Amino acid sequence: MLLNSLGVRSRLIFGCAWLILCLLTAAPAALTQQKEVPAAPSPQKLETAQQANERIRQLALAMGAHAGDSQIGSGDLVRIEVFDVPELSRELRVGESGYISLPLIPVKVKAAGLTSFQLEEKITELLQVNGLVSHPQVTVTIKEQRSQPITVIGAVQKPLVFQAVRRVTLLEILSEAGGISNDAGSEAIITRYIKPGPDAPAGAQPEVQTILIDLNDLLQSGDPQYNVPVYGGDVITIPRAGIVYVVGAVERPGGFVLQNDRERLTAVKALALAGGLRSTAKPRNAVILRKNAGGAGNKEIVVDLTQVLERKREDVLLQASDILYVPDSSAKRALRRVGDVALSLTTGLVLIRAGR
Repeated sequence: MLLNSLGVRSRLIFGCAWLILCLLTAAPAALTQQKEVPAAPSPQKLETAQQANERIRQLALAMGAHAGDSQIGSGDLVRIEVFDVPELSRELRVGESGYISLPLIPVKVKAAGLTSFQLEEKITELLQVNGLVSHPQVTVTIKEQRSQPITVIGAVQKPLVFQAVRRVTLLEILSEAGGISNDAGSEAIITRYIKPGPDAPAGAQPEVQTILIDLNDLLQSGDPQYNVPVYGGDVITIPRAGIVYVVGAVERPGGFVLQNDRERLTAVKALALAGGLRSTAKPRNAVILRKNAGGAGNKEIVVDLTQVLERKREDVLLQASDILYVPDSSAKRALRRVGDVALSLTTGLVLIRAGR
């Protein structure tokens, strides 16, 4: 009887211990699950140029506020001040050879390629070596910079030439240019001219380097690697992309910006971007309005969208500046003057960036 009682107790104790062990094992996993951070939502797609420009402005403020010291170049005007020695303090224009001349210093001082701080150190050393000032305190300020122009052209709001008086990035330059225009493509092209080194043969031409930056990656990924630094002499080009218009009896009429010259839209894809057909649409009488090759006038291409959607006819490839017009059954007059009607409907449309 005693043995049976001890056996029951042993089994109870063992069972309780097993239960406690299971609870302790499960607790960390439960706590871990509670602490899991939900995945960050994917960045919002920037559909219009206005949204993209607001993003450019925000990122330029957030990522581009790193003021750096710019290099001095030929033609720049520098102010040199030597504390308590007014005879040596003056403004000097850097010569074409990149040198400046200071009174009482027997050699010319090469300023081109140096930052303000580096030139301060160099002048300080020369003043001490030549026994002119025992403990010089030198300050160099770039008063006027002509050697560091960054040119921004193409599909931007304000094409400009920006003098890089400090280190700047691509986002800052695009922000200075007012952002991209409605017909901007998806790439920024940076053309950089690299001067030959001192060991290059006489007459050597500058090396041309081209850097391609995807604007979608720059604005949506948040990765600073796309916000590359730009330097004096760089040319930033934002190529223009084509626009395809979809108007008439569709849910969301608009102009759809092709991301680049290689991108192509078909009639069905353009129709999908426009939200599809309205219930009153007459897809059998759809028309593509296309500019003539010579630039004079337009031609009308009739498209039976019903047969295209039913895969009875091949889809039609659209070109830049095409207008796909889907007539409405309630607008009989539109069929008589389709060109004028389609053109008038494109006025004031919001342009949507049709890429990824």
